[in-house]
Amino acid sequence: MNDVASPHATANDLEQHRAALTGHCYRMLGSAAEADDAVQDTLVRAWRALDRFEGRSSLRTWLYRIATRVCLDALSRRSRRARPMELGPMGTTDDALVSLPGEQWVEPIPDVYALPADADPYERASLRESIRLAFVAALQHLPPKQRAVLLLTEVLGWPAAEVADSLETSVAAVNSALQRARATLASRGVGTGRASLSASQSQLLERFVDAFERYDIDALSSLLHEDATLSMPPFSLWLRGLPTIRTWLAGRGAGCRGSRLVPTAASGSLAFGQYRPDPEGGHKAWALIVLETAGEQIVGFNSFLDTAALFPRFGLPPRLDP
Repeated sequence: MNDVASPHATANDLEQHRAALTGHCYRMLGSAAEADDAVQDTLVRAWRALDRFEGRSSLRTWLYRIATRVCLDALSRRSRRARPMELGPMGTTDDALVSLPGEQWVEPIPDVYALPADADPYERASLRESIRLAFVAALQHLPPKQRAVLLLTEVLGWPAAEVADSLETSVAAVNSALQRARATLASRGVGTGRASLSASQSQLLERFVDAFERYDIDALSSLLHEDATLSMPPFSLWLRGLPTIRTWLAGRGAGCRGSRLVPTAASGSLAFGQYRPDPEGGHKAWALIVLETAGEQIVGFNSFLDTAALFPRFGLPPRLDP
């Protein structure tokens, strides 16, 4: 990455690190909106302290230190965010739909906001993996300082001594926190490995768009893993298993028939703005669909329904006219 090591940095130099900082704050907080606020606070604090920046570390490293402190302060004032499958047992297709407040959910984030354009391909793949929904949700189970230690070491590649200095603790404490954090993530079935979208997965997603827009239940079912999950935040209901999801799609979910999908990229995964038919003509915003894949199958079908908040963030229009 290109970075600025001069103490004579400008506001524009600070702004060039916004995407990197947004990705870091998103991993810490699990919320795109809160990450935006944390980054803005970080840049304001950095600007006010710029005359004290001596250039002994890179500008980006200095900004990461400030951002981490901002996030730790924010986390001390609120509870963790989660996904539906973490908040209650698996539901059935007959369950009532109960809506929970938006601040309870792990939110998706546009890739373009969280992945710095100056990252090399290897680093970009690592950063993309670290904003996936499952990984960010697992991070929320870590105490805030453990979360910071894991992200600074495993994602950003800082040595333990630098992390200890940044968090005002000892190297031994950093290593201990890292060990505990790794164990927690492993217990939740996630790690900090790297993944990329393969050619076969790209074809899978093209087939998904075709099947969904035709609302061909058989074709959609053929793309889903037998243990796939379906969730619809802000509703707490979540479903697991191909037969149950088929029943939902053919029954209570049938209002999605005739939808159009607009591709985007969210949380390191392929995503779509879904527009359902509007009785008055055209199509209106319904959900941001984020797909989780494993091999050549879809294992997670996540429909985020707060289009008023999400679609502007992703640059998606509120409706599609005929």
